[in-house]
Amino acid sequence: MRKVLSVLASMTLLAGAFAISAQRPRQSPHETVSSMVGGKRITIVYGRPFAKGRDVWAAPIAPAGKVWRAGADEATLLALQGDIMLGSLHVPAGAYTLFVITGETEWTLIVNKMVGQWGLTYNEQMDLGRVKMAVAKAAAPVEQLTIGISGVEGNKATLKIAWAEREASIPVMMH
Repeated sequence: MRKVLSVLASMTLLAGAFAISAQRPRQSPHETVSSMVGGKRITIVYGRPFAKGRDVWAAPIAPAGKVWRAGADEATLLALQGDIMLGSLHVPAGAYTLFVITGETEWTLIVNKMVGQWGLTYNEQMDLGRVKMAVAKAAAPVEQLTIGISGVEGNKATLKIAWAEREASIPVMMH
């Protein structure tokens, strides 16, 4: 029953996030990606900006060493039907916001407990935790920011964020 209530709360938060986002004009297309891992759903909702020939790793887009919203417009939303491990970080079922701190060889993924905010609103005191992501050169340039869950095998998968010439990844394990 507790898990059902947790999922219902997550869906209510999702609805609230969409209502808040309707208050500001979006600058980029948006995507919802969802995957079943270990029999439970992981959903990510995010804005997908285009590189448009810009240096996306410079200010004001996603400057290295600074907190970035991992998308465009409202903050990137992560909704979980079950508890997961993101690398070494335990994340209970529920709804969260994802931020990242980019770098050439390593990113820091930030899981934040505040949801429904415009993407530039970040409160470090609301962080559930931070974990390192591996970064590699993308096989081919990625024009439009892409976040996905790949390599699903049982209760394991990989969360990937790809844009321009970089691809960051972190293992996911559903409890």
